[in-house]
Amino acid sequence: MAGKTKTKVTEQGKVYITATFNNTLVTFTDMNGNTLFWGSSGLVGFKGARKATPYAATTAVEAVARKALDQGLREVEVYIKGPGAGRDAALRALKAVGLAITLIADVTPIPHNGVRPKKKRRI
Repeated sequence: MAGKTKTKVTEQGKVYITATFNNTLVTFTDMNGNTLFWGSSGLVGFKGARKATPYAATTAVEAVARKALDQGLREVEVYIKGPGAGRDAALRALKAVGLAITLIADVTPIPHNGVRPKKKRRI
């Protein structure tokens, strides 16, 4: 297995949850931001519209969180982004697995002035 480097998993880490309208992505990183584990609703086996459900988000987060827990991760800071249905479900799943949540932050980008409007229609 050339290329795979074994990273030392510390007890503390960060979880980035991106809940879009179509999917829920979960990334576990160390405190420096280096990715340790990741997963998504699609990776767990959901397809199409079912990927966007809270149940799919719960399943995805549980799968990745258990892997992280087995490697020794104990405390996490959670950063949630996006408007998707899996936001709350993902948090509940993290709590249910047994990870200690030290911080929950919503990092959804909010436009200050939005995109430039289309030019005025001329007839």
